[in-house]
Order: sequence, then structure tokens, then C-alpha cells
Amino acid sequence: MQDLRGTYVHRGDAERFRRRMQRGIILFGVVVTAAMAVSERLAAADSARVATQRLHRWNRVHALSKRWLVDTRLAQQIHDAAVETGLDPELAFRVVNVESRFKQSATSPVGAVGLTQVMLPTARMYEPAITREQLYEPETNLRIGFAYLRDLLDEHKGDLKLALLTYNRGGVAVQNELALGLDPSNGYDTKVALGYNGTPRIKKKSALR
Repeated sequence: MQDLRGTYVHRGDAERFRRRMQRGIILFGVVVTAAMAVSERLAAADSARVATQRLHRWNRVHALSKRWLVDTRLAQQIHDAAVETGLDPELAFRVVNVESRFKQSATSPVGAVGLTQVMLPTARMYEPAITREQLYEPETNLRIGFAYLRDLLDEHKGDLKLALLTYNRGGVAVQNELALGLDPSNGYDTKVALGYNGTPRIKKKSALR
């Protein structure tokens, strides 16, 4: 085969190769620039979405704080614990209001403790090493109390009345009366749910801080 190196034909091939390389580099630059622009737009959209979610959370916390006459810090704790455990915040506030009137130090004659009036044996189903003193901590108490109510809602297939009565009276008492064909209501369910028409269970998610 004839060696064309150094000839006009070879120089033409080299020039065409150089031009192809230049076009390839330019195309690569365009693709990278476009990808960066798309990434920046997606990041901006995500940032806007997060900002909107945080504003929505703050507006709801403020409204609940004002409605139930509690300070913003406690309203945030109740709201966020409810969302994180999959409980409707509106229902969560109703439960805390009836159980403790929003008093962190509340203690019942039978030993129920804190904002959601959780019994120590019940709390230890969720956190075996927990102490009675720890149950007075708002975030701990709310997390356990709301998780328990959410589990009762699941157990009773969303039946709010039965879930609330079991939360208040205990499962044995409620089931015994049901087995006898009696209405297990002691008025607790009415106190909590009067006028409530929301959805007790919501999708579990981490509340934005």
C-alpha cells in the first residue's frame, strides 16, 4: 500500500480529523452546559418546594398555637410529633387537650404521665428502657403517645371511636363490653372527636424543621 504520510491527501485527513475533534469538543461543551442549566433549575425548583413546605408547616403551627392557646414551641412539638408518627395534627391537639390540658407535668391518679398521659408499661412497649422521669419530656411523651394511638387506629382499621376508647380505657375493658354487646363509650371519644371530621391517619413523614 502506498504511504501517503506527508502528502496533500494525508494533510487533508489530518485537517478533517482536527475539525471533527473541535466539533466534538464544542458539542461536549454544549451538552455539559445544558446539563448544568437543567441541574440548576431542578435545584431551584426543589429549594422552592422545600421553602413552600416550611411556610405551610409554619402557618399551620401558628394557627394551631393560636386556636388552642399554647405557646409556639409546644405547638411545634405536637405538630411535628404527630406528622412523624402518621397522626393528623388536628386530632393530636385534641388528644393532648383532653388528656392533660397541655400541661407537661400532668399526672393521673392511676399513674398516667405527661402531655398524652401515657402509662409506663405502655411506653415500654415502644422504648423498653424508658423511665418515668423521661416520660415527662414533651418530645418523648408525644412521640410515644401518638405512636400508640396510631397503632390503635391501625389495629381497629381506622375506627376512631374504638381507637380512642382503647387508648383511654385499655383494650381488655373495651373488648369485654363489645363481647357483651354493650357500647364501650365512656364519653372520652366524644370529648376528643366532637366536631372532628378529618382523617385520623396520615402518611408518615419527617416534619420540616
